[in-house]
Amino acid sequence: LGIDAVRKANGVIEATVCYTGDVSNPAKHPKYTLEYYLDLVDELVALDIHILGIKDMAGLLKPRAARMLIGAIRARHPNLPIHVHTHDTAGAGVAAMIACAEAGADIIDLAIDSMSGVTSQPCMGAFVSALEGSEYSTGITTEAIQSLNSYWEQTRLLYASFDPGVKASDTSVYIHEMPGGQYTNLLFQAQSLGLGSRWNDVKSAYAEANRICGDLVKVTPSSKVVGDFAQFMVSNHLTADEVVERASTLSFPKSVVEFFQGYLGQPVGGFPEQLRADIIRDATRIDERPGATMAPFDFDQLRRELEEKWGPGSIRDVDLLSAALYPAVFDEFQSQRQKYGNVSLIPTPLFLSPLEVNQEIQVQLEVGKTLIIRFIALGPLDKETAKHEVYFEINGEPRIVTIEDMSVQPEAKIRPRADPAKKNQLGAPMSGAVVEIKAAVGDRVKAGQAICVLSAMKMETVVGAPADGVIETLDVELSDSLNAGDLICSIAASE
Repeated sequence: LGIDAVRKANGVIEATVCYTGDVSNPAKHPKYTLEYYLDLVDELVALDIHILGIKDMAGLLKPRAARMLIGAIRARHPNLPIHVHTHDTAGAGVAAMIACAEAGADIIDLAIDSMSGVTSQPCMGAFVSALEGSEYSTGITTEAIQSLNSYWEQTRLLYASFDPGVKASDTSVYIHEMPGGQYTNLLFQAQSLGLGSRWNDVKSAYAEANRICGDLVKVTPSSKVVGDFAQFMVSNHLTADEVVERASTLSFPKSVVEFFQGYLGQPVGGFPEQLRADIIRDATRIDERPGATMAPFDFDQLRRELEEKWGPGSIRDVDLLSAALYPAVFDEFQSQRQKYGNVSLIPTPLFLSPLEVNQEIQVQLEVGKTLIIRFIALGPLDKETAKHEVYFEINGEPRIVTIEDMSVQPEAKIRPRADPAKKNQLGAPMSGAVVEIKAAVGDRVKAGQAICVLSAMKMETVVGAPADGVIETLDVELSDSLNAGDLICSIAASE
């Protein structure tokens, strides 16, 4: 479907094979063999693609495996352009990419020195220098790389507060197989969920979650499924065996449930069917490509709805696509844009750091229209509203604006805790905010029936009733922030 669409749009068709396992060690990874990848490549070539991409999203492609894989593809398809993408989590990236070049790859992805290594791409300077003077010399000089490197060194400092702090290579990636793009995001997510000190447990659980899912090709969005599953296991102190044993009664993250329903398609080798049945229970089951039966999307209707909400003529084509794909994220983005304006016009250092008193900056709104802004003073905190008045000048004219002080935290509400010994009490399986309530006091529910939905760092969990009965107390409200173990509801046994 995608290939046909790109061809119709006169685009370049780069079809991609995602690499996992280890073709140099089929005894350890029997599912993803060299023959498996060659068969996939043959299927894509038969569709008349222009370029073949090899996406090594976790950096698992070792030098020997690279020679085997790229060499076999090149031998079978001598005129096919091959593009290899990897991550350097384990530290073997440069060696693997040299092996790819020697085996016949045409394009490889690297990162400028100051932005390279660990979960990024292998070091461009090291690769270029290693091949200098050989038949594979790139023709790029070390001096040329350094002129770019110094710029990116300085740029990276601007974003130091967002640096995840991964300081060294991690060969445990060959065990957990976590994609480089997910590694730092999941680390931040784990820290936000209070699991930062248990990062090694999360990595181990990631490997176990992958195993009980059937050993997946872990790339967006299937990698999110495994990551959510791992954090769920660690938050609830569950082993893989306990998950399988208790699957019919546990409240799993929404992404995990939807994966087992079949919303991401059919995984290689199929689902572990008993676990699938225990997780999805009475939910819809899809046994084909989910998009094949999807109703046509009405973009015109969505545009009308968005313009009614955000104003006529305010929705560009890219906005329309964003809202169709990620409605909640787009809604949040538009709310922020409506509240603060187009903050992308502010230079990065000034966006990330507060102004000093009497500091003056210039912001160009468009050609010929520049604002000269000078910060004068910050008024005292109004403790009742948690707001300040900010005094400043725009093009010499004095202005005052009232802003919220996001550093002021409201007093934490003391919440009742679920008693693990009482099977009629439902505790939060993880920390998160209540984004949806699906039941009320007095409702008759069955074990596993949805009571509420929790969300934390883009991970949603539908929390189900612990037993059959009638909801006696509902101890949460919409937008409440819960910690793992906080009481959600109590259920009285049915007569």
